[in-house]
Amino acid sequence: MNCIVINDFLIEALNKQYSSDIVEEIINGYKCVRYTVVRVNTLKITVDEVINEFNELGIIFEQNPLFKHALIIKNKTSREILDVNLCKEGKIYLQSLSSQLPAILLNPKESCDILDMCASPGSKTTYLAQMVNNNSFITACEIDKIRMERLKSNVNKLGVSCVNFMCIDSRRLDDFFRFDQILLDAPCSGSGTLSLFDKSMTKFSKALVYNSSKLQFELLKKALTILKPGQEMIYSTCSILDIENEEVVNKILKICKCEIIPFDNDIKNHLHLLPTKIEGTLCIKPDEYFEGFFVAKIRKIYK
Repeated sequence: MNCIVINDFLIEALNKQYSSDIVEEIINGYKCVRYTVVRVNTLKITVDEVINEFNELGIIFEQNPLFKHALIIKNKTSREILDVNLCKEGKIYLQSLSSQLPAILLNPKESCDILDMCASPGSKTTYLAQMVNNNSFITACEIDKIRMERLKSNVNKLGVSCVNFMCIDSRRLDDFFRFDQILLDAPCSGSGTLSLFDKSMTKFSKALVYNSSKLQFELLKKALTILKPGQEMIYSTCSILDIENEEVVNKILKICKCEIIPFDNDIKNHLHLLPTKIEGTLCIKPDEYFEGFFVAKIRKIYK
């Protein structure tokens, strides 16, 4: 398998932000083939029931204590798991560990109004619904009509019944909306998910990074406008570049009355982390277990 050359802008950005040792680790992460991960959909089945079926099928897996609904598959590809009846029936769902993290860290509450600002294909929306056992009102926004149909399909397949769909650019949401919790997994360059063995590396560019950063700032500003005072939200990207992460958050901290809520050390102990420039935020290192991912929890301060 031939490696794709990393473009000069990415190398320059990584070297500017990280030490040479860490850059080497990141590049090694780009060379990894990640393990397949499934999320057990407890709206339809228990984790123990899935484990029993996996044992019968000869599917080898491991678990990470932070991800109580995740099974990390060691001997099957994603394509092979898609053919398993558990997957066809919506009892398990292909979702990486990094993708599961924003919902876990938001810690959604029952009987709340929750917003997922960039919802398709529904991985995080359906996990939020699962975590509240369909007992909250979740608004899922998606600007693209085709992606909206995929979102609706996954919601239905997984037995989720508490979602209201809005085919809209979340930046255009009315400022009169108010939400108890918001998840903003913002569109990004994908610098944390790149692989040296597929086309993702060829699509990465300086323009994509800077255009993403502008969009992320606008989305985050809207989120903090419609988040209820005193309540919390998650801002996340699958980028490991501070242009899309810390710089966006720092700009928001300067113009909005909000603060960073640090994550517990117990959480950090189960993750493979990169250094960040804002205390209390997380940036996950890409490797065979994790995609590169940035997460910040932000609380809106009472005026």
